[in-house]
Amino acid sequence: MADEEMKEKIRKEEKVKKEEKKENSDEIIELKKQIETQKIELEETEDRMKRIAAEFDNYKKRSSKERETMHGSMLADIIVKFLPVLDNLEKAAESHTDDENYKQGIELVLKQFKDVLTANGVKEIETVGKTFDPELHEAVSLVVDENLGEKEIKEEYRKGYIIGNKVIRHSMVIVAN
Repeated sequence: MADEEMKEKIRKEEKVKKEEKKENSDEIIELKKQIETQKIELEETEDRMKRIAAEFDNYKKRSSKERETMHGSMLADIIVKFLPVLDNLEKAAESHTDDENYKQGIELVLKQFKDVLTANGVKEIETVGKTFDPELHEAVSLVVDENLGEKEIKEEYRKGYIIGNKVIRHSMVIVAN
């Protein structure tokens, strides 16, 4: 009888072990499912984070470019308003006067004005002797001159200026032939 009790006890233990194995197996399967689900969620989260980081980087680049464009545009708008003053200073420097100190003063102010423009990237558009370019020049007159080539600029009526590649004021010119 003790032998049968022992066998019964062993059977019960084996049955318990089988049930525990089954429970463990079910738990393992459930845990594997959870791991897979979490892996998928993690991949989706990483993908979203990468997209957000890329969008933010694009935003920073776009914002920086817009700031530069706006700065250039505002600078051009301000400088355009000062160009008539520059024209008048150049005329004053070219005019004849007996007072040399006055003339030197005008020339110094003109040089200082041009230095400020140059420091801000403003350049004069070259004209006399160059070929007419409607992107840079505005023709106010056409003359026939055998000494000059076709569409060659003979005379400059008003200076033009550019900032970088942007024309802020076209040169007014007289074109030959």
